[in-house]
Amino acid sequence: MATPYCPSRFQSIRRESRMVGVGSVVVGGNHPVRIQSMTTTDTLDVEATARQTIELAEAGCEIVRITAPNVRAAQALGHIASEIRKAKIDVPLVADIHFMPNAAMEAAKHVEKVRINPGNYADRKKFQVREYTDIQYEEELDRLHKEFSPLVLRCKQLGRSMRIGTNHGSLSDRILNRFGDTPRGMAESALEFIRIAESLSYQDIILSMKSSNPKIMIEAYRLVVSLMNEEKMNYPLHLGVTEAGDGEDARIKSAIGIGSLLLDGLGDTIRVSLTEDPLAEIPVAKDLALRAKHWWSNSLPTKHIHLKESVDPFSFTRRLCSNLKLGHPHLQIGDKHPPSVFVSTHFSPQDTAEIIKEIAQVQTRSRDAPIEGLILHIRNSCEFPALQTLANSLIGAIPLIIVEDQRKTDDELPRFQSEGVPIAWHPSSSFEDEASLARFLALCDQAGHYPVVSLTGEMISDATVSLLSYSPKPPIITLSPCKKYHAVAGYRLLAASLARNELSLPIWIRNREKDRLFPKSDIFSARLLDSSVLSGTLLCDGLGDLISVENLGSLDRNRGFAYNLLQGARARISKTEFVACPSCGRTLFDLQSTTQKVKEATGHLKGSTIAVMGCIVNGPGEMADADFGYVGSGPGKIDLYVGKNRVKSSIPENDAVDRLIDLIQEEGKWIDP
Repeated sequence: MATPYCPSRFQSIRRESRMVGVGSVVVGGNHPVRIQSMTTTDTLDVEATARQTIELAEAGCEIVRITAPNVRAAQALGHIASEIRKAKIDVPLVADIHFMPNAAMEAAKHVEKVRINPGNYADRKKFQVREYTDIQYEEELDRLHKEFSPLVLRCKQLGRSMRIGTNHGSLSDRILNRFGDTPRGMAESALEFIRIAESLSYQDIILSMKSSNPKIMIEAYRLVVSLMNEEKMNYPLHLGVTEAGDGEDARIKSAIGIGSLLLDGLGDTIRVSLTEDPLAEIPVAKDLALRAKHWWSNSLPTKHIHLKESVDPFSFTRRLCSNLKLGHPHLQIGDKHPPSVFVSTHFSPQDTAEIIKEIAQVQTRSRDAPIEGLILHIRNSCEFPALQTLANSLIGAIPLIIVEDQRKTDDELPRFQSEGVPIAWHPSSSFEDEASLARFLALCDQAGHYPVVSLTGEMISDATVSLLSYSPKPPIITLSPCKKYHAVAGYRLLAASLARNELSLPIWIRNREKDRLFPKSDIFSARLLDSSVLSGTLLCDGLGDLISVENLGSLDRNRGFAYNLLQGARARISKTEFVACPSCGRTLFDLQSTTQKVKEATGHLKGSTIAVMGCIVNGPGEMADADFGYVGSGPGKIDLYVGKNRVKSSIPENDAVDRLIDLIQEEGKWIDP
């Protein structure tokens, strides 16, 4: 069994990490989560790079990274640092190194920290298939030692720190052939370099495990911490989702990846990578760091710290769930089906019918605009006739209505039922005893409705287990919030209790005000982050068969955001997936405007993944699970990829988007808008 990666999955207890100085800023230990970003200017343009660095520092960025693609750029770092210090700004600088050990050796003279990528520091990625014997692998490690040791010794001599930054998209062929394109391969790639550094008595190291896929990123960080624990290592972690893209989708991905790890107590410094002006990254990173401070300082002791779970946190597996057919051909719930989306409305049935009429009409014209359920809050029994009318009018548009029943008594449930729209009933509060639960399940059976049952994450009694097991219609289970633990812990406890009692009932993840992980801020962006962390963490754990967002405003806004959450967690793809790097001094074209052009041309290709990369550093590898790639290869020149294979080279930038469309058509993946 793997060593645990965090003190508890049911409390936010910060992982103990060693302190590493980056100039005047200390990372790790009990120090706050540090905010990072990266310049996008040409490093050889000393004035522009210094100016952007100063702007980032004044916005709250505590560590600034600057790319050094060659020795000349590494030398320019000294001039950039001088200009920044003249402005009385002491923000630490980090040199970003790929492929060039000699550039790293030069950069170490001028900056407080050097970031190297273990996938390309001493290797070249050629996607070659080769079987290494143990002796051959050891010979490769000896070669690594010779290549990497000079930089370690120079950083040690000059008092520089180092980030060993693994990227999923740039694992070496050696790692790929021994461990595969996996989170384990990412972790082992970094550990090889750490062991070399430790053999030279150097430990001023920070680790990162980045991927454009939050699920892979989360697993890689968990795994590397587990492996470090086995070797008595405690290096601090730099968190980030690379190539997240722009807009709301990028913020969702970043919150899922970074926020879920912070919630589990992992992370000492973060960067939110956006294909936008780097200044836009700082507010999002600050919000996530503020949440970490809140979670870590408000953890309440519980008896569930080491409860055994059915979830394997190091390998994504969807939680087993019996297939639940809800009387409609388009609504089946279970682990063989993607999580279903519900939307919530607090309006009356009459008003609700008007609100969703247009959406229902859209669904009849397009399969890309599904509505899979409706949570309808019923105020009192006088609305039952209107609910019947609503159900009849929605046949073919809304497969399921969940009525959140707020009556004070449960003497009976209305027995109406429409042919095409099954009804589920959900009491507004948890059941106080087994007798009330038994009565509710019987009433649902008599009325022909499906039951929805709220449970806490605490131990489920034998009597409750029996009632749920033998209910005529299998209940849908959701969480009844408890102040003892945060909502993610509550759902994890709930899933563990169901598994322990062999109950494979579907779990409904709700995003309400009472479920928020950081209720101190009420702005929209705060709700976005809270929902992303709550739902994304659980979905990446393999938990959740239904999902609803209920606190963002309109019915359509809640519905759309729920689908975006599923897409961000790679739990369900409902639109084009874009992988776009955040730009840096290596980028050979205007990445922001180009990304928008590609989105405008291909944003209707549901289910396709398209990558837009500024250069080849991580391009081919990070695009390994993309259908098509658009990569800068030289000034004004673009290469096009199918998967990880380059198929067209040096296309003039002005023609590249049209040529990308041609390529998609040639591959049979194009659909007219």
